[in-house]
Amino acid sequence: MSYAHPEYLISPAELAADLDGRRVLDAAVFLSPAPKGGYRAESGLARFNEGHIPGALFLDLVGDASDTSTGLGFTLPPVAQLEGLFARLGVSNDTETVLYSSGHIMWATRAWWLLRYCGHRRARVLNGGLKAWRDGGHPVSTEAASHPEGNFKAAPDAALFADKDAVLAAIGDGEVCTVNALSPEVYAGDGDFSYGRKGHITGSINLHYEDLLEGGRFKDGEALREALDAKGLLAAPQVISYCGGGISATIDAFACLLCGKDEVAVYDGSMAEWVRDESLPMETGP
Repeated sequence: MSYAHPEYLISPAELAADLDGRRVLDAAVFLSPAPKGGYRAESGLARFNEGHIPGALFLDLVGDASDTSTGLGFTLPPVAQLEGLFARLGVSNDTETVLYSSGHIMWATRAWWLLRYCGHRRARVLNGGLKAWRDGGHPVSTEAASHPEGNFKAAPDAALFADKDAVLAAIGDGEVCTVNALSPEVYAGDGDFSYGRKGHITGSINLHYEDLLEGGRFKDGEALREALDAKGLLAAPQVISYCGGGISATIDAFACLLCGKDEVAVYDGSMAEWVRDESLPMETGP
């Protein structure tokens, strides 16, 4: 069974067949545990410079595509900031734009989510990222590329993101399925790792983002539907996906869209924001 929206993904072979006709952006970030909980994020630029898809440019999610004033890591920045960034990277409204990662695919889906939030409707995620590209025998380059600036004009879709108040209001609301995309251990509050308070937002369910992937690629349409259906995501009138910082949550959200479920929002602040306020309810356990 195919995806409802196969155009949201692109294979390495399809991309290789027409590199010049697309804008290709590497959005990789690499994480390491932070001493006081959560993660420390490092730009993937150095890895990009070691080898990337020919003609690709680097999209800096850590600095250029985030509001760095909040202390949360990857807060959604002003629309004008994103509009200017994508234009500088050679994106126009009609430019087919491919997002990929030299690390985990979650960074590509986060970049895709940002571009879609800005109203762009010709964005695709490279399924499997740079590893799949290399595994397909396609070349990599260390040469710096340059492209003419685009004339991208954003038309933001606010429904693609949820804030803290929306998540709080969703607790106990049978019309909203709030889903935690983190590992079952972090969701349950087992082990040492946490974002400052252990467990998950009260009433939220768990669908680990890795359960939607196989070998770094999205599972096929039938397997994705089975995984989403098993947790009630496709049947729910509204879905809010969250994680630690609004990144891996985009895997769950993107999978919903692939399968034709459009009423999906990402809680941008996620656990990094939620745990700051002791009055916001959390629970532990599976």
